[in-house]
Amino acid sequence: MRWHDIVDFVPILLQGAVMSIIITVGCLLLSTALGLVWALLKMSRYPAVVTAVSAMINVVRGLPMIVLLFYIYFVLPDFHIEVSALQASIIGLSFGYSTYVAEIIRSGIEAVDPGQYEAAQSLGMGRVKTMVRVILPQAVKVALPPYSNTLVMMLKDSSLASTITVAEMTRQGQLIAASTFQNITVYTLVAIGYLLMSLPLMSMTRHLERRFGKHKAKK
Repeated sequence: MRWHDIVDFVPILLQGAVMSIIITVGCLLLSTALGLVWALLKMSRYPAVVTAVSAMINVVRGLPMIVLLFYIYFVLPDFHIEVSALQASIIGLSFGYSTYVAEIIRSGIEAVDPGQYEAAQSLGMGRVKTMVRVILPQAVKVALPPYSNTLVMMLKDSSLASTITVAEMTRQGQLIAASTFQNITVYTLVAIGYLLMSLPLMSMTRHLERRFGKHKAKK
């Protein structure tokens, strides 16, 4: 590993790291919104809706993320639906992770004491207001630790975008390695880059687990 190689490679990899972060943030926002929708639908009072959403979640969770990316990027154009590689990566990862987020949110909601529903109803709150003002704030405390762990997985899986030519950090590393043959140097730097981005998130996850674990234990 030569120092001048590192100096040359790091700026390029940093550009890729920015793209990795963009993909992760986009995936986080979209998967959270979709996950909330799936969770609420799965808890619907209508059996047909519950069955349909449960089937969709099981199917999507049974597919590799990379297959979802390929389907969106390579198959949808056959139906005259074209998206950029970046859009395909965010949509594909978001759709895949939304099924995991849905289960996290649902478990958080179901962990709330049923008495909270009854108390809110007795105060004249409607179903939607009860969910927004009473249930979800309490469910968030339960869901945060596994949710933050999912964020770490999103960051690592952003590397899959390299398979559809998105110039994130892994893709940049592949291009540098292909042109310089400095495989050890390049992929070591890529690994260090992901670690530097992941370690703070993992630390946050442990903090949340300790904080809300103790809170739950006191109850």
